[in-house]
Amino acid sequence: MVELGRVSLSDPGAVLPTGFWAAVAVWLERPQVANKRLCGARTEARGSAFMPRAQTEKGPRRRQGPGLEGHDAGEPGQASPEAEPGLGSRAGLGGFAADLDSLWDRVSQSLVHDNPEMLAFLSGPALGSQPEVPQLDLILRTVIPKAKCHYPLTEPKKELVVQDVTNGSVTFLPLEEDDEGNLVVKMSNVYQLQLHHSEGEWFISVLIFCPERWHSDGIVYPKPSWLGEELLSKLARWAVENRKSEFKSTLSLVSILRYSKMYQELKEKYRDMVKVWPEVTDPEKFVYEDVAIATYLLILWEEERVERGVTTKQSFVDLGCGNGLLVHILSNEGHPGRGIDVRRRKIWDMYGPQTQLEEGSITPSDKTLFPDVDWLIGNHSDELTPWIPVIAARSSYTCRFFILPCCFFDFVGRYCRRQSRKTQYREYLDFVLEVGLSCGFHMQEDCLRIPSTKRVCLIGKSRTYLPSAEVWMDEQRTRYLHSRQSHPESPPGEGHAPSATQAAAHDAGHQDSHRTFDTGAECMPDNLATEGRAVPATGLWIPGFCPREKAERVRNCAALPRDFIDQVVLQVANLLLDRKKLNMKSSEDRSLKTWNEGGSLSLAEVAAELNPETLQQLKRECGGLQTLLRNNHQVFEVLNGRVHIRDWRQELQKEKPPEVKRSLSADVFKTRICWFFTHHPDGCALPAACCPFAHGPEELRLTQTSKKQRQAP
Repeated sequence: MVELGRVSLSDPGAVLPTGFWAAVAVWLERPQVANKRLCGARTEARGSAFMPRAQTEKGPRRRQGPGLEGHDAGEPGQASPEAEPGLGSRAGLGGFAADLDSLWDRVSQSLVHDNPEMLAFLSGPALGSQPEVPQLDLILRTVIPKAKCHYPLTEPKKELVVQDVTNGSVTFLPLEEDDEGNLVVKMSNVYQLQLHHSEGEWFISVLIFCPERWHSDGIVYPKPSWLGEELLSKLARWAVENRKSEFKSTLSLVSILRYSKMYQELKEKYRDMVKVWPEVTDPEKFVYEDVAIATYLLILWEEERVERGVTTKQSFVDLGCGNGLLVHILSNEGHPGRGIDVRRRKIWDMYGPQTQLEEGSITPSDKTLFPDVDWLIGNHSDELTPWIPVIAARSSYTCRFFILPCCFFDFVGRYCRRQSRKTQYREYLDFVLEVGLSCGFHMQEDCLRIPSTKRVCLIGKSRTYLPSAEVWMDEQRTRYLHSRQSHPESPPGEGHAPSATQAAAHDAGHQDSHRTFDTGAECMPDNLATEGRAVPATGLWIPGFCPREKAERVRNCAALPRDFIDQVVLQVANLLLDRKKLNMKSSEDRSLKTWNEGGSLSLAEVAAELNPETLQQLKRECGGLQTLLRNNHQVFEVLNGRVHIRDWRQELQKEKPPEVKRSLSADVFKTRICWFFTHHPDGCALPAACCPFAHGPEELRLTQTSKKQRQAP
């Protein structure tokens, strides 16, 4: 036994030892947070047992009864193991719950009769001093590696995790199959996490049972140094963080193993899109984000077909489809569908005729329904986001939806915050959840693995009422819409609230996402319980909705009047120069020059010096003041929220790749007037020959664009 590392913990919030077990839970349930080569882990079964005693002749049997919880195939996000290749045979297991029972029996007897050293390692030094045998928590889990083309194929591995809460230890026992197909402990890779409390101090340590036999595959079984450094430091940080996430763990509603394999396949299949991306947006972010969203939807729909016992692939419409890549991938994978967006993108022409993309606006009304479509998608759909559950509900009783909210919109205009106890993002998600419930959907929430801060998706798969109650339910939707129009800023509880039936349906939806709520019609008046499809309201559903304009307005401060920009730049520069800071440096011609480089101010301090009219105009632009200052790169440097005057003597000393130097000299050298030459009290810090900007009109050169315009007939 070797201790790989030990770290002391500062616990000002008094969260230990509870915080230690919260940190262990993260490593158990979401190991990919620490080990980036893992896709995740799946808990197969949980149970409880007693620590075997060395003096007993036979290891005690695991306690029977309610302490054991096996995951059945119908639980959300936990597909049946038979449906997931790579998890190993269940021959000899008889179900994961029964396997945990028999597995612990075999392990206990082996520890007592054949491996007392391992029993001592598992028990810890405190066992002999305890009058009672400690109770253990047992967890059988499957660790799932990422599917990577440049990694050797690694199959998912099973582990038996033994938690001894009394003694503050958790031991990880890797499992492998013997010649007869039974699971046995792989002794070479056993390790343990321990929490100690000594003389008023807390410590976490990592121990390995047999370091000389440790086998590292670099993925599921990392190197011992990684356990003692990387994992230990993360556990120490998590243990004292008194913070609970507002969101679910990622991919809680789909099979993690299936996701890992399909994501890698689709990433390889569509990775060439990055090379030919014609838009100005970051190709890697958008391509791989849409690949991840498509992967999630394909698995969600695959599992839905299994649940419903059908083979026909679901149809879809993507409202606000943007670049259309998500539509392209889903269509290529066999799902009939189309995308609609108010503005055509250049990349649309690259997809081919099999990808149906339409240019047009959506105004929520009885004319914008999709009665023959299975799923509506809202991927960063902005002003349409809260409307998608309404459109889905009124399109047909069987229409479902998937939303990935980003910008915060109400039914008409921007969403207004109603409370400060939550983050704005969490409050907006709760609002969209409320919309879905008010429209009669069981609502589900999940967190995607995409390169975005807004990655929580909301799903409406089933209804809280019977088809016969459609007329009554649509009246409730109409009332809800009108209540939002009349009191958009009413605090929770004062406006429209879902009925008790809907609230019960929401709870039921979280507990069993695959079961439709079938008691919704019990409280409906007889004259409203009419069989039929969705009955939409006529005409516009509420007035005031404005779809976005076809021509997207530039809001990066570039379209602001030139006089306004020059005025703000000069005012901010003078504020910085007033904090006089003389600096004598050698110029490129080796002459010494005293030059005022000014002080620094925070963005908040700068904003406080600007007049309200200027600030109001800047607020209408994306990024506001900071964007304007960054755009004026020649004058300012913005670092960590503070603004400085840019010193071009330092800029020219920075190493740049040769191709960057050639590009600068060829394209932009002397094509703009030097701001410092014109406005700085000490002039430019560089001599004219070295400054990349023109010192006077006589030095100005035409830009490449201007030359082409002059040469054009």
